[in-house]
Amino acid sequence: MKALVIGGGGREHALAWKLARSPKVQQVHVAPGNGGTALDAQLHNVALTDPAALADFAQASGVTLTVVGPEAPLAAGVVDVFRARGLRIVGPTKAAAQLESSKAFAKDFMRRHGIPTAEYRTFADAAEAHAHVERSGAPIVIKADGLAAGKGVVVATTLAEAHEAIDFMLQGNRLGVQHNAEGARVVIEEFLDGEEASFIVLTDGKTVLPLASSQDHKRLRDGDRGPNTGGMGAYSPAPVVTPNVHAKVMHEIVQPTIAGMAREGMPFTGFLYAGLMIDAQGRPKTVEFNARLGDPEAEVILMRLKSDLADVLLHAAHGTLDQVSLQWDRRTALGVVMAAHGYPLNPRKGDAIDGLPPPARDDAEVDAMVFHAGTARADDGRIVTSGGRVLCVTALGESVKTAQQRAYDVLRPIHFDGAQWRSDIGHRAIKPR
Repeated sequence: MKALVIGGGGREHALAWKLARSPKVQQVHVAPGNGGTALDAQLHNVALTDPAALADFAQASGVTLTVVGPEAPLAAGVVDVFRARGLRIVGPTKAAAQLESSKAFAKDFMRRHGIPTAEYRTFADAAEAHAHVERSGAPIVIKADGLAAGKGVVVATTLAEAHEAIDFMLQGNRLGVQHNAEGARVVIEEFLDGEEASFIVLTDGKTVLPLASSQDHKRLRDGDRGPNTGGMGAYSPAPVVTPNVHAKVMHEIVQPTIAGMAREGMPFTGFLYAGLMIDAQGRPKTVEFNARLGDPEAEVILMRLKSDLADVLLHAAHGTLDQVSLQWDRRTALGVVMAAHGYPLNPRKGDAIDGLPPPARDDAEVDAMVFHAGTARADDGRIVTSGGRVLCVTALGESVKTAQQRAYDVLRPIHFDGAQWRSDIGHRAIKPR
């Protein structure tokens, strides 16, 4: 069959790479793709982003299955467009994707359905938001109500940082937030202490299939310092997600969310990502929902997936996930993001990337991959930076430590001017707990 992956980041490179390794898949198109998918002979970039144009392409090219990677096309209703034409696609509708596209919707939904999360208030007026922060004190969390490519959250440790974040989001919009119909708004939440984890499931609206656990590293610099980013690295599995925590998340967060969306007339299908904060007693609360696979979590999770991804996604599209069980590599996968100069606020584009390994053969056993995110192929054939997070260097190992060592060994020969990366990805699982 032919498959289509919508998106152009590291998550989409990982999805396309995994689909291409399925014996059921003849060809994988990636729209629009990136420099890494352009280099891989098994993949075919398609310069399309408009939902109707993508549906036209899928029909004309005989695409059997489409999977949506990023949040923007979901919020634009690409799933609705495909389904209206009878095309198989994995992802939530525009209405269901509000769990990610509107922080205010998600928080109100969690309140209605008793899903554990931080206390919050929503503001459109900057003066009222500033006054609330003054009353509440710091640390406090400021979130933009709209899509912000993973950068719309500020964990303010001081009142000055909180006030600056409010002005960024409500007045200057320096974060480039895609505002919802209600205009610029912020959600201000209590600060939750604990350890973060990413809990991602695949659902057909009825059956829920948990993926392997993972943990993302949001802060730019070592030791979890610096500004929040879209993610500077990840590893899977996450030791903090114990069997007891896993059961609580499914019972208290995931299953009530799927049931609640169905009751409200917005059945959720596709990947649901629950960002968690787990306290010292092992009690999880929901930090946020994403309506998609996480990035860079997708890169490490898909490295560990032994099941045929094409088969799994076909069942998701057909509503038959109850017939599927997932098989996982027992090893740890760890991915390190290499980011551009100036990331996260002002990433520089156009820097040449040297030292990249060649694409892996589809029949080869792979224990390390360099997934491209913000890259493009220049007219002279060179691969150059084209976004904030440029690459995710991912490796498998018998332990977190060995996966970490392998990933950094692969990373060291890769060079582009101004490259930024953390040297401590996986540190929470390596240090004594």
